[in-house]
Amino acid sequence: MSVPPLSDAVKQTCNALKQSATKQISEYEQRFASLKNLYSELLADLIRAGFSPSEAWRTAEEFFGQTSVRFAGVDGTMYSRPMFDMVIFFGGAYAATGIVTFSENTAPQVRYDKKTLQQSMGISSVVPMYINEIPEVDQAFFAQEQPGEVSPSKVLTDEGIISNATIANSIMTFSEYYLAFKLATDPKQETRIILLDRSLSVERASLLYDTSKMEFWTAKCSILGCRVDDVAVDVNDLALARHLVCNDGLGLPPPRADYLRYAMVNFARKRGKVTFEQIKAEFGVTDEKRARRIERALKNLVKKGILLEEDGVYKLNEKYASSWERIKKLTVNIGDNLFFAKPLGKESAGAMKIVKDGKEQWLTTLDIAFLTLFTLHMLMEECWKRRILLIGVTKDTAARDFKRQLVPIMHQEGLLKIQLKLEALQDLPNTDRMILQSASIFNSEQIQPPWSLIEYDSAFRTMLPDRQKRKGCVVGAIKNKIGLEKAFLKTYVQLSQAKTNPMLRSNVLLVDRLAYPEYDCKPESLVRFCNELSDGTLEPVETILFRDKDVPDKLQNLVMSILVAMAPANIPEAFGHNKALFIADKVAKWNYSQFKCVVDTTAAWILNNHKLRKFIFYMSTFRERRASIEQARRESH
Repeated sequence: MSVPPLSDAVKQTCNALKQSATKQISEYEQRFASLKNLYSELLADLIRAGFSPSEAWRTAEEFFGQTSVRFAGVDGTMYSRPMFDMVIFFGGAYAATGIVTFSENTAPQVRYDKKTLQQSMGISSVVPMYINEIPEVDQAFFAQEQPGEVSPSKVLTDEGIISNATIANSIMTFSEYYLAFKLATDPKQETRIILLDRSLSVERASLLYDTSKMEFWTAKCSILGCRVDDVAVDVNDLALARHLVCNDGLGLPPPRADYLRYAMVNFARKRGKVTFEQIKAEFGVTDEKRARRIERALKNLVKKGILLEEDGVYKLNEKYASSWERIKKLTVNIGDNLFFAKPLGKESAGAMKIVKDGKEQWLTTLDIAFLTLFTLHMLMEECWKRRILLIGVTKDTAARDFKRQLVPIMHQEGLLKIQLKLEALQDLPNTDRMILQSASIFNSEQIQPPWSLIEYDSAFRTMLPDRQKRKGCVVGAIKNKIGLEKAFLKTYVQLSQAKTNPMLRSNVLLVDRLAYPEYDCKPESLVRFCNELSDGTLEPVETILFRDKDVPDKLQNLVMSILVAMAPANIPEAFGHNKALFIADKVAKWNYSQFKCVVDTTAAWILNNHKLRKFIFYMSTFRERRASIEQARRESH
């Protein structure tokens, strides 16, 4: 077969695109047809509307201790640019701040601080790095089989390295959580509401995954071995800080599955000395299989040196009694150096470098993932301690756990008031956002913004109905592992509709927030399941679920009142979103443009510096030389 001419190839590509796009649209039209009855068959009992300002006022006074509080919305930006044989990585986070005032009879009033660019908080870092150093620092290039080596399957051309580098994104993510932590702990700010342009539960799960391969820790983790209070950070310190999220009111960490050992460490830390029988009693363990798991976990902790055992009495090794405090100090020291420290001279370590054992080392993206995870845990701790409302708002999401996990589990447990045909769920659009957004349009009279879905535990995204259809049982979605329960609650919201055209509605947003025991751990909002492990052990999994719209949920009413008050009606591009996050995004974009201008100007200055000209030819890449010659040719015509 002969190769077709270029014009025919373009025509063929256009036809293929047209046919596939038409097919996709037709398929979605069929899926949307099944949404017309979804409200009466399912959503009528799961959607809340009519949020009470008087209840929000009372809850604010109760939760914050006052009815006028400061808030901050945090968003980030990143930039990377090759410059000769280096790449410049930039990441930063910026906050839009103000005051929200709650009233008994009217909606909350929001006042944004003026002169945002001059007065609002912001942190950033710039890291220049030679291209040949990037594969040693960036986790994207690490070899899975040989953790100490660069993966031979990765393309290591300059263009391939620059395109696949994740360093700027890692710095940006760390900066957002670190700025939120600084706002939470700054006595001058007294911030009581923090909004992040991220899904808190999904981000934590992602960070846990990024730091899950222990074989990489010794090979690629620079913070391992750092000395804090004259004690070196070891593997046990990192392992404990990854999962030791403690809140007694929420029962965290839970005494089940992989969290069992951390629950035991927390119990030993609080009690000083514990016995096997005391642990069983504390965790309510009465069956033999769960008792054997406690025995195995105790042996494992003793073997690792985390617990010390003498005559059947266990106590926490003094080194690990201070583990979390040392990890927090390390995180703050590195965070302050990365985002606040000014270079002191040629001998000082770079922003993304640390000095360990007298030698300068790069922080890897694995280190940054650890530090970001630790910062999130520190932020959660401060929010629980200081009664700060922590909210994540995500604009675009492909989440499907409402359709694929929550509804089938509620159906199996008989928690839905209407008998739903599960087969009908398969015909719905693929993502939860599209399902709810479309249902809102098709049922515009019954569903009127602002509205919110019921709140449910983020652990549901890692759960599935029991395969044997046993009531009260669930399984983990991947390798029978279920994520941390009672830490975050998630929901979907739609905040606005146009006054002139009620069918014109804002996008559905994913919102998740930190759970608070006094408000969320009530008998009517707790649902208990069992998970069968590979050895046949049945372990309890207690989740938070406001199972229908009639179950009281004070904090959701408070959060929705805040989000509705912050949904701007006069900014078209922020229609139905959050104004604080919108302003933070604008500030981030302005800083991005300023930094880009600085980098581009610096590159132009170097190129045009006659003293450096003889080096430029060898320092610059082929693409850079070609681009500069082509630009000069265009300018000459």
